[in-house]
Amino acid sequence: MLTLLTFSSDIERNKFEYLYEKYKRLLYKKAFDILKDHALAEDAVADAYMRVYKHLHKIGDPDTPQAVSYLVIIAKNIAINMYNRQKRVTPVDIAERDEADDFNLEEFIAQKDETARAMQLVDSLKEEQRAVFLLKYAYDMSHRQIAEQLKISENNVTVRLHRAKTKLVKLAKEVADE
Repeated sequence: MLTLLTFSSDIERNKFEYLYEKYKRLLYKKAFDILKDHALAEDAVADAYMRVYKHLHKIGDPDTPQAVSYLVIIAKNIAINMYNRQKRVTPVDIAERDEADDFNLEEFIAQKDETARAMQLVDSLKEEQRAVFLLKYAYDMSHRQIAEQLKISENNVTVRLHRAKTKLVKLAKEVADE
């Protein structure tokens, strides 16, 4: 794939190669978790890197949590779009399944509302705690992977996670008491 791309400088080429080599497995894992198909996950990763190539200027330091998040979000969105394209159904299928549909609008709205509140709580964490928390629970990274990514010790990862969880529990109780 890299041989087909043209870069305006060696710096851009090196950055892209670095991003590709360092994060291709992580992006593949995220895509596979959604698609449950090896070939489709590989296609999703290839599409993600083509999008990264087009927007390489948006990525500063490739070792920051923001860069990793950007890459994962791109791969995840592409995989979701691929999944949705595969699962499209015709209006006849919808009509046939309408009676068996157990979709509950009230539950759906409540879940979305709870998710929005939870994200507000996570967003209120300090950046160092939020980064560790999101890498652990949103991106399913191990303590070792997080430590390598953030260039901190595994012990520090554990401490930051503990502090983030403690803070979230405290904030959640405050919101519940309001």
